[in-house]
Amino acid sequence: MAFLTVAILIWLLAVGAWFLVSKYFKSSDADKIKQRLTGIGKVKTKSKDSKSGEQSIIHTVQGGNKFAQLVVEKYQLGPKMQLFLEQAGLRWSPARLVHLSIMAFGMGFVFGWVVLPIPMALDLLIGLAIAPAPFVYVLYQRKGRLKKFEAIFPETLEFISRSMRAGHAFSVSLEMIYREFAEPVSGEFRRTFEEHNLGLPIEVALQSLAKRVPSLDVHFFVSAVLLQKRTGGNLAEILDKLAYVIRERFKLRGRIRAVSAHGRMTATSLSCIPIAVAVLMFYTNPEYVKFFFTDEVGHIMLGVGIGLQVIGYLVMKKIVNIEV
Repeated sequence: MAFLTVAILIWLLAVGAWFLVSKYFKSSDADKIKQRLTGIGKVKTKSKDSKSGEQSIIHTVQGGNKFAQLVVEKYQLGPKMQLFLEQAGLRWSPARLVHLSIMAFGMGFVFGWVVLPIPMALDLLIGLAIAPAPFVYVLYQRKGRLKKFEAIFPETLEFISRSMRAGHAFSVSLEMIYREFAEPVSGEFRRTFEEHNLGLPIEVALQSLAKRVPSLDVHFFVSAVLLQKRTGGNLAEILDKLAYVIRERFKLRGRIRAVSAHGRMTATSLSCIPIAVAVLMFYTNPEYVKFFFTDEVGHIMLGVGIGLQVIGYLVMKKIVNIEV
């Protein structure tokens, strides 16, 4: 009965904490418009550093978690994490990402402490294993968004080429992409046009696009445009040839994925077999499995086994991952 009461209390505290966090992170429409235009949230300037003598920009969150914000400011994670979130297409702040990671660690620790009969040291390991979950989610969103961008990008280049042949300026072609294409291409090019329209040089706006979209195709596009502006030439013809090259690379990448599909399936199967055997043994013979959680030698064997399993998966993934 006492165990059930503690579990219900912990659940209520977790729900209450999540409600408060979600309430704090709600932003107004003005903040959303400002973040869309500038790419960052509300900022404040910090005093000059004694070593660099330059002012640094610190991202702040209205009503956010103070501890997470202090961590971001102390280790100067704001600019890198903000760029990482922008590449994933998420309107989060760096402090929110850190706060979610801290919450994931707490949930993993509480789960191991309440549910599993293991020492507290292993509870900490479970919490540390679950803590990167928000970062993994952002990385997954970033990867999927980049794939969508690369799939539409050749058509975008051909559209710019046709628009310029029709007599439109290059900047006007960027604006027209927003009405003709879907996300994430439309949003990124509209932001580039708005930055240029608000006074930023087109070279700087395109370089910002290349930072937000870490794709080799986008770097080729930006380099071609900047080179054409310096040396001259037919930009429409250059973009047509670039679109053709990107399409051929896309086809070659698809063929390589089809050839390496067997290796990727084998790597996934070999990585999942030990986990499936461990789950089956836990239900069929729990006394045998408890050795890994209660005995000191079992702790060492479990840690070494998990480490070797992770290393093996990374090696197999590296073998089948062929860059084009």
